[in-house]
Amino acid sequence: MQTLVIGDIHGCYDELQALLDKAGLTEGDAIVSVGDCVDRGPETPAVLDFFQKTPNAFLIMGNHERKHVRAGRHEVKLAQSQKISKIQFGETYPDALAFMDTLPLYLDLPEALVVHGYFEPGLALSQQRSTVLCGTMGGDKHLRAAYDRPWYELYDGEKPLLVGHHNYSGTDQPFVYRDRVFGLDTDCVTGRALTGLLLPSFKVISVPSRTNYWAEIQQRYSVEIGASPKQVVAVVAWNEGDEKALLHLIGKVEEKAKLIMLELHSEPGFDDLSVRKQAKRFSAKTGNGVYAALLHLARLSQLNNATARKVLKSPEVLSTLLRNLDE
Repeated sequence: MQTLVIGDIHGCYDELQALLDKAGLTEGDAIVSVGDCVDRGPETPAVLDFFQKTPNAFLIMGNHERKHVRAGRHEVKLAQSQKISKIQFGETYPDALAFMDTLPLYLDLPEALVVHGYFEPGLALSQQRSTVLCGTMGGDKHLRAAYDRPWYELYDGEKPLLVGHHNYSGTDQPFVYRDRVFGLDTDCVTGRALTGLLLPSFKVISVPSRTNYWAEIQQRYSVEIGASPKQVVAVVAWNEGDEKALLHLIGKVEEKAKLIMLELHSEPGFDDLSVRKQAKRFSAKTGNGVYAALLHLARLSQLNNATARKVLKSPEVLSTLLRNLDE
């Protein structure tokens, strides 16, 4: 028996079916989604329906499913992507909410543990915060405040851990850390790829995305959800030259961040400070703005093409920053 564990699908039903075809599963094989199968893409209802009705198909609760459930209880408000999904579901939305409310926070498979977001070191699975396992903003904030290294470097579970939630590689390839943590989100909904991992072989299966669905969906539903022009993200094209320049910038930023940290570690008492106070001392050296945000990501070992693009917004900002740094 094989198990195909799939990264964030986000309503990309065609790519899901293409991935299943490529995997060549047989009767009795299992399919597992790491969560975030809803929102942002064109066919969220079809994807959720697949996991409701397909034998041996299992879905874990991601932060997006959790947001729908909590909004249904009037604990939070729906974000833009959830509002669009609600429109897509139409009259079936209450049934979708009821199903999402039943989703587990993890699956403990014979070969690996599967969660959507993160895993806190030093704690048993039963002691993990739901916000950490789901990868919510609260869980992310907790880990950043408690630890000065990326959570995946500290993972101490007995089995390999399979997660989604972030595209840690910043590419269309999965992120693998020391064969212990496997990040399967490869940004299918924004135009990269949908990735799965076959167990027990740990073989990677991937299919390319057809387009940047999220940008198209925002444009399509902007009037229905009452989004302002500022809330609608335009499609920004990054060509091969931009990507090379981005790598050049990342190298410069990482080098600068290391120099700042070496300088801080040489100061008396710095190593005895809390993680939060060390971050404040780092901020005092960097100031504010785009460059400072990139430096902070480098300090946390979270700077890659994807996170850099999110901060920079456009190739034009990248070019301007590089010119300023080279002057």
